[in-house]
Amino acid sequence: MTKRGKKCTFARNVKIMILKEAIEQLKDGLAGVAEPQEVKAMIRVICEDVFNYDQVDVALRQDSELPDFAPQRIEEIISRLRRHEPLQYIVGSARFHGHRFKVTPAVLIPRPETEQLVDLIVDENPASDLRVLDMGTGSGCIAISLARALKFATVDALDVSRDALAVARENAASLKVKVRMFESDMLAPQPSATYDIIVSNPPYICWSEREAMDRNVKDYEPSTALFVPDNDPLLFYKAIVPYAARSLEHDGRLYLEINQRFGNEVRRLLEENGFEQVRIIDDSYGKPRFAAAKI
Repeated sequence: MTKRGKKCTFARNVKIMILKEAIEQLKDGLAGVAEPQEVKAMIRVICEDVFNYDQVDVALRQDSELPDFAPQRIEEIISRLRRHEPLQYIVGSARFHGHRFKVTPAVLIPRPETEQLVDLIVDENPASDLRVLDMGTGSGCIAISLARALKFATVDALDVSRDALAVARENAASLKVKVRMFESDMLAPQPSATYDIIVSNPPYICWSEREAMDRNVKDYEPSTALFVPDNDPLLFYKAIVPYAARSLEHDGRLYLEINQRFGNEVRRLLEENGFEQVRIIDDSYGKPRFAAAKI
């Protein structure tokens, strides 16, 4: 028994890592995994999402001590990145439309092009109290971003995957918005309501395009959310477009993300289902990426 007031001390065997050592280890470990600018972006995400150091912190606090778990966590991150696992799945989050969204292998990683789709909808729909449906919501990034950006909108979202809906519900809760979630197949959608806006980013990549894709996409992201048969590339659009034609109010709008190869086919499908003012819209890379139409 120790005397009162006497402290027992134990030597720490854990090596303390400082921020600049971590950054150097990441640079060395990721050399050859990606281009230097991409590695720099990866390190910025790791510093912020794993260690809570933003760009200003990184510039000013190079000698700051990191938590005890840092050396092991950095080795793990490097190992997983060298196996081409997406960084967003490793850190468990992705940035989209100014917010951090939880992502898991149950959902697609949100893309910058899809942010453009959200911006397009917000810019073209300034009215308040709109009713919105996101078909195939995945992480909820589109539905939640619209719920935050549109004025007093009522937003519904559907997905066939229970695991994806669980992630979407977590994201809605963490970003403090109300989005009603439905488990429903886009090929046979169930919500029997009417809407002012319907939006979808459905699977649209043909299986024959898979081999040309990066490993971090084709080996890790959910294939059911990416790919369609080569002999039926408009599989999901052929269900979404007639459903939208029935479910949109007069002057309601449909917005779609599309495969750049099939813009003309999507246009024809929209026109055959009674849509007007059909537009195929380029993304920031100059590729036809979105379709928009009014019923």
